[in-house]
Amino acid sequence: MDNIVEVRDLVVRFGDFTAVNGISFDVREGEIFGFLGPNGAGKTTSIRTITTIQKYDSGSISIGGHNIRTDYLEARKLIGIAQQNISLDKDLTVRQNLKHHAILHKIPRKDIDRVVEETAHILELDDYMDHKVMNLSGGWKRKASIICAIIHQPKILLLDEPTAGLDTRSRYMLWDLVRMLNARGTTIFLTTHYIEEAEALCNRVAIIDHGKIVTKGTVDELRDSIGRITVDTTSDDGKRRMEYFPDIATAKEFAHTLGDRLYNIRRTTLEDVFLEVTGDKEGA
Repeated sequence: MDNIVEVRDLVVRFGDFTAVNGISFDVREGEIFGFLGPNGAGKTTSIRTITTIQKYDSGSISIGGHNIRTDYLEARKLIGIAQQNISLDKDLTVRQNLKHHAILHKIPRKDIDRVVEETAHILELDDYMDHKVMNLSGGWKRKASIICAIIHQPKILLLDEPTAGLDTRSRYMLWDLVRMLNARGTTIFLTTHYIEEAEALCNRVAIIDHGKIVTKGTVDELRDSIGRITVDTTSDDGKRRMEYFPDIATAKEFAHTLGDRLYNIRRTTLEDVFLEVTGDKEGA
């Protein structure tokens, strides 16, 4: 697959603080790419920079082959963004917000009503079109925000913490929307600190910590990088201890050395990888 986003040696500083420290990665056309990391790791700064909102100090970024510094307008046409803080007008209806975004994206006025109705119908927003945003639940506000972001049919949709603060039902609704948009051909780039979300949705994941990418790959590749099977037990001082092995046989061999200590043999998860590469293994 071709790369729709290419980031090389990106550095973003705020005074003496380096928020993004020389990161490089690609997003392939048609995939769901996850940017996973703890709060304050540099996820939001990265996505704001890629979408041309935030200036950067050095490195390069291209969207669909367009350098965002030298070919800003063409790069921007390919992008849709739904930020963590919902930017809809709460006093307007969902329909009015969609029309406003259509105008901002310079969709011809004669086509706006048709585009709005078609988009809302495809993404199952019909029953909410004439509701004021202020009266929607958190999940439906976020869904309306995402649909506004794709009204101009961008090649890539960037979602910054799309389910932050939502309850489980709303989170699953947003997951279904992300999968639906991707199935219709939209490349998705999402930042999240929910490991379960990255594991459930993403084809590939990059883990960022303290402004640096510490590992990246498919979920299976990341699991295999530390060991496909985990033995979960406790150390002598009562702390949780995890040991990783390539297969069940070697995991069982290790478990037999634990004596009477309780243990659990299980499949390694993306959470294990995250804790291992970010140095938060103990006390997890």
